[in-house]
Amino acid sequence: MEKPTISVNYDGGFPQGCQELSKGETYNFKAKVTDNLELASYSIDIHNNFDHHTHDDQQATCDLGDVKDPTNPFIYLENFTIEEGQTSYEFDVSITIPTTIEAGDYHCSYSVTDVTGWHAVTSIDIKIVE
Repeated sequence: MEKPTISVNYDGGFPQGCQELSKGETYNFKAKVTDNLELASYSIDIHNNFDHHTHDDQQATCDLGDVKDPTNPFIYLENFTIEEGQTSYEFDVSITIPTTIEAGDYHCSYSVTDVTGWHAVTSIDIKIVE
């Protein structure tokens, strides 16, 4: 009956709030997830914040660029399974930021689900730059 937890606030957690990521570079997206019973899965969602929307679970608020309509935003959404029996897990996913996408304000959202279906989410403001 407890939600799992997600943390990026440790040495090695990535990205940190307001961090700038460069197009064409590859980054290791890392977070630690825990649960009192057993973890089941996690996901990574990177989407544009060109309209300056917010999430209830944001880690920090950053200085944002101008509001704009997306023309070629970066979209990344992947789900991953965690090996059975784990109550703590650090994921480490390598993602390359394409050179052809639109720079600007983005959110990186991590979610984790435990074996009973409880779910937790955290969102991080990032900027993708040239």
